[in-house]
Amino acid sequence: MEAAMASSIKNVIIIGIDDNDESTYSLEWTLDHLLVSASRFRVVFIHVKVPAHSVLRISGPGVADVMSIVEKDQRKHAAAVEVRARELCLRRQITDYEVEVVEGDPRTVLCDAVDKHHADVLVVGSHGYGKLKRVILGSVSDYCAHHAHCSVLIVKKPKINSKK
Repeated sequence: MEAAMASSIKNVIIIGIDDNDESTYSLEWTLDHLLVSASRFRVVFIHVKVPAHSVLRISGPGVADVMSIVEKDQRKHAAAVEVRARELCLRRQITDYEVEVVEGDPRTVLCDAVDKHHADVLVVGSHGYGKLKRVILGSVSDYCAHHAHCSVLIVKKPKINSKK
């Protein structure tokens, strides 16, 4: 009985998703390379919505109007990301998945999701920032590699070499 239960427990893969090229590449790469046997995995897509007030960092008259426009745009953006993830799963016949949209700092949201879902693997894309940009902007993938309580796969989109 225990062996039957153990074989029915699926590994959990969390995939951080967004609408940039690096995220799209890492999502498709993961679905094509890691989920060859999709029936063994439960996939949780996490899209992190950064709070509007941390994006704007302005105050004064009219800020409420601007804030509502930004929040509306973020909801639209999150819905588009969710639709894309669902379409990719449908095309690849992946049925055991869920999509979560969570507001907060991407670094902590993804690491918290690992703990919440008892994930075996966290997949994140890489922007390929240089050292200076990483210092200024911070690196979600670097933070997760050091703080997530599971293996972290950082998928980097290959640079297209225009030289022949």
